[in-house]
Amino acid sequence: MVFQAEQILEVMALYILPFARLSGFLMTLSVIGSRNISARFRVLLALSITALIVPVIPATQAVSLFSAESFLLIIEQTLIGIALGFVSRLLLETFVIGAQVIAMQSGLGFASLVDPANGNSVPALGQFFLMLTTLLFLAVDGHLVMTRLVVESFTSFPIGSSYNISEMFLQLVQWSKWIFAAALIMSVVAIASLLIVNLSFGVMTRAAPQINVFAVGFPLTMVTGLILVWLTLAYFVPHFEAQMSRASSLVCNMVQLKC
Repeated sequence: MVFQAEQILEVMALYILPFARLSGFLMTLSVIGSRNISARFRVLLALSITALIVPVIPATQAVSLFSAESFLLIIEQTLIGIALGFVSRLLLETFVIGAQVIAMQSGLGFASLVDPANGNSVPALGQFFLMLTTLLFLAVDGHLVMTRLVVESFTSFPIGSSYNISEMFLQLVQWSKWIFAAALIMSVVAIASLLIVNLSFGVMTRAAPQINVFAVGFPLTMVTGLILVWLTLAYFVPHFEAQMSRASSLVCNMVQLKC
């Protein structure tokens, strides 16, 4: 059996565009897109998913593989995948920001660790919340839910569609306000409680100036912060479920899916 070069290029053109969207998605997806996962594994995973879904997704328009139109479509599909995967990053960063707010207010921010996923120095409390969120994300199959939505996006948002992808990025930017809103909702109790503690130390200092407020107040503030973190963990799962629901709805709106 002899294959012509044109036939090989046509088959490659059918697979290269879905592969571009999936590779961009896996590049920014939480856990899988971290620095701990090798790029070779992500490429093999994207190739495997592409080989499975190409026979069942709507056929793409015939384009020449080595053309300006094909090059622009590859860039477009990669950007779409990056935007969809970045939603999961924003989901996890919500709780990191909330933990950093609590840590800075309680004095626990002095303890910092290097985040192995991003390579940045973050407070130990933020790393702890990131680990909890990552475990919850994997426990509820969040990576599978996101992957399923991306696969279904090939039907609702086919390759070569006239839909303007700038609207997709605009929705992503507008939704990013929920990062700070959800982080503030999660940490507002701790902020208010620590504010009361600091006001109490202010009154104590005025009533008894001979007391060294730094020697007494700093350890007590840290202990109060630890107690507040322990109490906050009781409401951690409901906050995660609400933010996960918002993230899934955002992905559905970005690719015009009815979820």
